[in-house]
Amino acid sequence: MIIIIYSDTNAGSIEKNLGMSEYSYYFVLKEFRPILEQLGIVVTVTDPAREVDTIYRNAQAHGETCVFLSFSPPHKTEINLDCPTIPVFAWEFNTIPQEIWDNDPRNDWRTVFAKLGCAITHSNFTVATARAAMTPTYPIISAPAPVWDRFARLRERANSGAVEIDIAGTVIDTNDTDITVFGPKQRHVPKPNLVRSAALAREQPVKLHLDGVVYTSVFNPYDGRKNWFDMIGAFCWAFRDHEDAVLVLKLTHHDIQPAVVSLLEDLCKLKPYQCRVVLISGYLADTEYEKLVAMTSYVVNTSHGEGQCLPLMEFMSCGIPAITPDHTAMVDYINGDNAFVVSSSTEPSHWPHDPRQAYRTLRYRIDWGSLRDAYLDSYHVFKHDQARYKKMAESAVTGLQKHCSQAVIAQRLREFIFAHPRLTSADRATFENKQKNVLVP
Repeated sequence: MIIIIYSDTNAGSIEKNLGMSEYSYYFVLKEFRPILEQLGIVVTVTDPAREVDTIYRNAQAHGETCVFLSFSPPHKTEINLDCPTIPVFAWEFNTIPQEIWDNDPRNDWRTVFAKLGCAITHSNFTVATARAAMTPTYPIISAPAPVWDRFARLRERANSGAVEIDIAGTVIDTNDTDITVFGPKQRHVPKPNLVRSAALAREQPVKLHLDGVVYTSVFNPYDGRKNWFDMIGAFCWAFRDHEDAVLVLKLTHHDIQPAVVSLLEDLCKLKPYQCRVVLISGYLADTEYEKLVAMTSYVVNTSHGEGQCLPLMEFMSCGIPAITPDHTAMVDYINGDNAFVVSSSTEPSHWPHDPRQAYRTLRYRIDWGSLRDAYLDSYHVFKHDQARYKKMAESAVTGLQKHCSQAVIAQRLREFIFAHPRLTSADRATFENKQKNVLVP
């Protein structure tokens, strides 16, 4: 089988696109690729409208089956190709777009799903949402990015004690940075640029020393769905008198200065506090990122909705318990055994790519008091109940193994692609015969 794959962001553009709309599809594609290579010959394209059908016709001429997996939101997926096409998308709202705007029929996702005949998403929440708009049996499956196996070698290093991390970027640490210039009384004073240039960051990496009870979150600060205001506010209130409580915010965006100003303004308003907040922007080599993961006591998420949340899945696969709500995609793998679950409730919202910002859907609002309590309870467990902490860590590993291991996702993808409604019976027979000798991990 020939499996064609596409993401708008690729290896050549990820640096400049980091934090931009839908940049995370590239990382999802990277996680899927090893599994897809077990199922067939993987071909990457950069222009689906021009390349996909050429590859498809060549495959047909050589008696090969061919499927196109477009790692893109449905409204950006090609729907008029001859090649069987499957959109692979993330979604975190309780309705899918069902209206047309900008004269593009694809903005009504029902048009895309009806034309293509099937889809792949990353949560059972989204499967139910899509079927509610289509039919109860519409061919769509949940296949989370298979990140679990990649973190197998890190589990023995989890919570390994104080570490020093080399960061080719910017580190802003409330323990050694004067942020008073960002306070309300200084609102008319020009703000200093604390973000180091890329050239300087590469030449002079920063060394960050971490110890204590470390809470880590990885997110794009310009994505309002991530709700970092509640995250830092509840943290600083909960740990006003705890010097060993550390919140590490790994920020993912190529232009971080405006976000840094916003974050520091809020951190300044929250003073006084004894806890420590560290902002990290810039490139972390794999070894340094692994140090951060291994040093983390809890991974934190306070979002209004998630399509799957790769950082949360990665940290938990390593055996790091979470502080997080259990709504949208996270309901598939978050529970009281592996996380301190934060309460939430629905509120009106709009589809993020709808320029009208018309209220057509719901998102989840975090209960601030529940989040503060989760911080306090988690701190107590880590400091005074290591038996429970270790049990939560083990539950995180086993739960994520069932959710996003390569073995689970490979089998699910194989069965789904095999049953594609546009594959002929001859195609299926060819695919089945070739797969009989394929070893899935």
